[in-house]
Amino acid sequence: MPTTTNWRRRTDRDGGLPLFRVAGVPVQLAPSWWLGSIVVVAFYAPLVGELLPGTSGLTGLVVAAFFALFLGLSVLAHELGHCLVALRLGLPVRRLRLFLLGGVSEVVRTPGRPSHEGAVAVAGPAVSVVLALIFSAGAVALPPGNVVWLLVAQTAAANTAVAVFNLLPGLPLDGGRILRAGVWAITGTRATGTRAAVFGGWVVAGLLLVWALVGVVQGSDDRWLRFGVCLLTAWFVVVGASGELAADRRRGWPEGISLSDLVRPVLQLPAESPVAGALSASAGRGVVLVRADGVAAGLLDQEVARRLAERSPQAPAEQAAEPIRPETVLLSDETGEEVVERVRGTAAWQFLVVDTEGRPAGVLRRDDLRAALDGRPITR
Repeated sequence: MPTTTNWRRRTDRDGGLPLFRVAGVPVQLAPSWWLGSIVVVAFYAPLVGELLPGTSGLTGLVVAAFFALFLGLSVLAHELGHCLVALRLGLPVRRLRLFLLGGVSEVVRTPGRPSHEGAVAVAGPAVSVVLALIFSAGAVALPPGNVVWLLVAQTAAANTAVAVFNLLPGLPLDGGRILRAGVWAITGTRATGTRAAVFGGWVVAGLLLVWALVGVVQGSDDRWLRFGVCLLTAWFVVVGASGELAADRRRGWPEGISLSDLVRPVLQLPAESPVAGALSASAGRGVVLVRADGVAAGLLDQEVARRLAERSPQAPAEQAAEPIRPETVLLSDETGEEVVERVRGTAAWQFLVVDTEGRPAGVLRRDDLRAALDGRPITR
């Protein structure tokens, strides 16, 4: 058993427990997953005795615990479907996280094509359908009336429910992403697809609440369980849909502004230039530091340069250079949405903009882009 110190070391900053990596992507278990599993065991264990009369309470608990485990593994497989397809399409994935109501594959970059959006979205339900078919075949092959058969049959039903629920046409569900991809393909605008899928999410949430209230009015045996689950799920859908709409608005490019309006002029200086001189020469411009062999050493990081100049003003400016990486190079003809998406998904505070022939055309700073998106004036 790990000590308290080891446990804290293994726990992620936001409370998740790292499990393992798949294709380089960390898989993490959120604390709420344990709560969800306890709820599943608590409600499912008594049902075992009803479905299989004569089963002891201990056996019911064991079967319920295995069912919660199989359900978690099924959700993990569902999310791995999203994750692996995203990686195959060149979309980086930050992590795969399992939590109370399921799981999420945190794709860092928004798909650039409707077909990619649709492919990533449909991969998860496709895995759930395959698992449902496999477990259904197992339930048919096994002799009915024992705990193994019950566990296999219930896992088949759970995967079927996961597939059907996730295919409902509303964000943040997979069906909503499929709907967005379809509207995006037809209209040519991702934002239009997002609005349609967000509306679908609100409709799904409303239908969940109606179904919960019908159970209460009719006095069904599971009315309060249904009411609680539907209320929590509807809240999850509404919050997720609202988050998708807000993210899409942040992703939009401000009207009346072009990339050239935000780009600072670029100045090329020798990498061995004194850092104090490079700072004085920059004067609101982006500085590309070039070595004697013509290779760019990087972009001058002005904050680092200021600190270095205070200690050693004659130090080579290259010591305050931020490396130029492929992901920090923007093309001058990229669309506004592509620029915003790249900047949001890259850990850098400035980006080199090059023209169609690869020549430096300017430097875009993250703060300048943020000010434009927020409608604030750009200070230089």
